[in-house]
Amino acid sequence: MALCFDLDGTLGHFEGGYALLRAALGELWGEEPTVEELSVCKGSTDWEIVDELHRNRFGEGLEAAHYHRYDQACLAQFTAAFGVGLRQPVRHDGLAEGLVTLLERGHRLWLVSGNTPGVLAFKAQALVLDSRLEQVPSLPHRNRADLLRLAMEADPGPHLYVGDRRHDREAAQEVGMPFLAVGDAVPGSPKLSPDAPAERLVEAVAEHLR
Repeated sequence: MALCFDLDGTLGHFEGGYALLRAALGELWGEEPTVEELSVCKGSTDWEIVDELHRNRFGEGLEAAHYHRYDQACLAQFTAAFGVGLRQPVRHDGLAEGLVTLLERGHRLWLVSGNTPGVLAFKAQALVLDSRLEQVPSLPHRNRADLLRLAMEADPGPHLYVGDRRHDREAAQEVGMPFLAVGDAVPGSPKLSPDAPAERLVEAVAEHLR
């Protein structure tokens, strides 16, 4: 089964991430996109956001090679901001420890995230997440539902997506995957507190898989 977890806001958070995204694009494009430009972007993954910004600014879609350069520029920004001895992200310790319990019970777990490949790998390491977690980062020409489908293709059901935002639930609904919310930003969904202990995550997953 594919037990899928969003990262940002679900397992921890990196304050100021959008500012680093803007800085990376400013380095590549010579001028940072404004907060207003970002606010009108409809997608929830880095590919969707940067592709839309590129279309609005340059009149054409983003090429995969340019997305790779953005990945590297964004990774450099995060490494400079959150490297060893610098500011640290906030980790949801109980939920992160619950992932270890699920892995030890034989479940296959996926990080399905809107981050670029390099940034997702960096964030997982910075949050000290178990290295057995498989990663599905933001990829060219794929939305969040497409990323969930990649995890589902690799594993038989039942499936579950754990996230903290409406776009997480919407992607889960699009692919027919049950959804478990972390925090209060997705009303109407079963939810966990970001501070929930490991055993509560394990119990909640078991409840959804019955």
